[in-house]
Amino acid sequence: MTAKQVATGAPPETTAPTGHAGPGTHAAGAEEPLARVLADVMHLDHVPPGSHFFDDLGADSLVMAHFCARVRKHPDLAPVSMKDVYAHPTIASLADAAQRSRPSALVAAPAPPVPSLPGPAPTGRAGYVLCGTLQLLAFLGYTWLVALAGVRGYEWISAGSGLLDVYLRSVSFGGAAFVALATLPVVAKWVLMGRRRPERIRIWSLPYFRFWLVKTLIRSNPLVLFVGSPLYTLYLRALGAKIGPGAAIFSRRVPSCPDLLTIGASTVIRKDALFPCYRADGDLIETGPVTLGRDAVVAEAAVLDIGTSLGDGARLAHASALHSGQTVPAGGHWHGSPAEPAGSEYPVVAPAVCGPVRRSLHGIVQLLSALLVYLPPAVGAVGMLLEEAPQLGAVLEPGPTVLTSWEFYRDGLVITFALVFVVLPLLLLTLATLPRLLCRVIAPDRVYPLYGIHYGVHRAITLMTNRRFLTKLFGDSSAVVPYLRLLGYDLSRVEQTGSNFGTEVKHESPFLSSVGTGTMVADGLSINNAEFSSTSFQVSRASIGARNFLGNRIAYPSRGRTGTDCLLATKVMVPVHGEIREGVGLLGSPSFEIPRSVRRDSSFDRMRNGQELSDGLAGKNRHNGATMGLYLLTRWMYVFVVSLVISGSAELYTSVGASAVALGNVLVVLASVAYFILVERFVTAHHPPGPLFCSIYDPRFWRRERYWKVPSESYLQAFNGTPFKALVWRLLGVRVGRRVFDDGCALTERRMVTIGDGSTLNAGSVVQCHSQEDGAFKSDTSAIGAGCTLGVGAFVHYGVTVGDGASLAADSFLMKGETVPPHTLWGGNPARHIDRAEPGTRS
Repeated sequence: MTAKQVATGAPPETTAPTGHAGPGTHAAGAEEPLARVLADVMHLDHVPPGSHFFDDLGADSLVMAHFCARVRKHPDLAPVSMKDVYAHPTIASLADAAQRSRPSALVAAPAPPVPSLPGPAPTGRAGYVLCGTLQLLAFLGYTWLVALAGVRGYEWISAGSGLLDVYLRSVSFGGAAFVALATLPVVAKWVLMGRRRPERIRIWSLPYFRFWLVKTLIRSNPLVLFVGSPLYTLYLRALGAKIGPGAAIFSRRVPSCPDLLTIGASTVIRKDALFPCYRADGDLIETGPVTLGRDAVVAEAAVLDIGTSLGDGARLAHASALHSGQTVPAGGHWHGSPAEPAGSEYPVVAPAVCGPVRRSLHGIVQLLSALLVYLPPAVGAVGMLLEEAPQLGAVLEPGPTVLTSWEFYRDGLVITFALVFVVLPLLLLTLATLPRLLCRVIAPDRVYPLYGIHYGVHRAITLMTNRRFLTKLFGDSSAVVPYLRLLGYDLSRVEQTGSNFGTEVKHESPFLSSVGTGTMVADGLSINNAEFSSTSFQVSRASIGARNFLGNRIAYPSRGRTGTDCLLATKVMVPVHGEIREGVGLLGSPSFEIPRSVRRDSSFDRMRNGQELSDGLAGKNRHNGATMGLYLLTRWMYVFVVSLVISGSAELYTSVGASAVALGNVLVVLASVAYFILVERFVTAHHPPGPLFCSIYDPRFWRRERYWKVPSESYLQAFNGTPFKALVWRLLGVRVGRRVFDDGCALTERRMVTIGDGSTLNAGSVVQCHSQEDGAFKSDTSAIGAGCTLGVGAFVHYGVTVGDGASLAADSFLMKGETVPPHTLWGGNPARHIDRAEPGTRS
């Protein structure tokens, strides 16, 4: 089927097989029942076989998702997927395609599946409670040990005489603490788990507790901060990973079972790639190998499930995934989710000279910088303040408690106010100047070797200009445009909408990021304007065209082949080959063309021009300004609350000792949870989120933006993999069942989600109950049934129902309005039914 046929809705050309009648004969029996189902869904009397679903009938993807669900309930009709609907947008062509093809199913590349291992005995309620208790005790014990070591170190540092002595003591203690914190996870891993092999672990059992403890320690190691450095690969090798010389890993997603990770020489894994070497499926943790050959490339935002491999010289494109059992052959270039042969080579940056000496010197410089420059001020600051600041020093002295003095609270408010409101403009001033000076060192499109001055400058620019606090503050408002311009974005002539960018936008070089006039971007855009090999990197301009709309979780490469007036759907794989796409929508991985817009989405076009736009934008700006003020106010109060907890623990130190500091650390966690739950309850007290279809200039949408901005979700990550995560979800309004396992799922609208008993939510999964497309906002509830599994990196959209016992494979995108039948397996982007008997799928 040609691109023109997809864009215009013309049916594909077909050729009748030899010895059979033409397509019309095959489809005649299916057209009438399909037309009846669609007419019933759209409340029409009749649907002509040749009418275009979107152009003639005015349907949208939500309506057609309901149509597909109804078709699946008819045993006499072949099931159809959303991809089938977009490829064959008339009843006649859809019926013909359904009759000529097998039911839509994902087929993995032939490869040995993950070994089928017997599962352990079920864990009862007693095991569930015991596991949670042990996790709590482990957290308390670790906190107490860190507090004890910290107190002893601060006492020793404070006893120093003079600035030089304090500095030297800070270096000594900081170095010892760094070595201890870096060594503990390695020792714990080998003592508690030994060498890992593919296995199944019952969730909430004692083996699971050991698995969770080691995983948590591995991810909390300070060496994780050295991702992209040879020091990080050394750390993974110490944990048991088999990594060849010259390999480079730029993803901050730390693998939890490094023994099962094999990376060949000169292989590169780029940012945001996910390869945990385990997954949660049902009530089991399944571990399995991930094997990458020599000179392989795993591009940005790729997902590797267990039991997957890439051969020597193989390439896996950005926004792609390998499902369990898939193998990319040597030299193969694959893309998509699940991946398939791309038909063209995936471009990579040219190599450069980067030998062992260069890598070793880079690691040594990084380590010395941390020990001699960054750590001493951090570990010595408390001792120096207690020595030099009388008021703070009085906290540790016997006498009347400072917590009963109103001057203490007054000074605390002033100091914390300065930390939030005075530091903010200073930070903006720094971001407006220092990165601009540094960027002169790096020329676009020039290949530089890794681990040199140019690489260090590039990493500094990336780290400085990606401040999540600031993108959340300015995002979803008109203020995000001047903020991104301050960073260095080229935004052409901006057509201000008040929602030009969401609260999550990141890049690698803001000075090479261009966005055209009239373009709107939802959350989760990652502009990948730097490319890496195992020896080199280059930065290139990434240009997003004019009058585009970009959905959620999009990795946009510098070689993106999209132009003007495009709609890029959520989790789409942006094409890097072929003609420039213009005036179309793109969906899926690999992407295919869909209508740019539908009739339902144009109902608010009147508010995009003239006086209605002016009035709506003015009202939105006022509301967003108040939201930004409330965001800063809540952060100020949070810093003040934390300072009170720390002060209270410091006052108890003289009588209790290190246990008081440990108690303070625990109370900070509890206070953070209680504080942000109260903040979220306050924001939603009068306007709880619910189903909605409105313009972005409707006050109901502005209140939803406040709901996304003012509360915080970052504290939730501390509870991943524990029974306490479900408890926090309940306090936030999620209708969550018993014994739900959540390993790192994100719920954007907590009160609009229902999760059944015994469900499993993997790391990186998302349930998002809304969608914004141009000037229209849509939101609806989603329900996950009992015993369901959302795979690693899976994304569930709004208005979705997942039946009991159903599963969603890794990196899948379940589109809005879909209904997943009970006890079925779905996967892909967009997700559709998978035959469990196919090779490479779950048994």
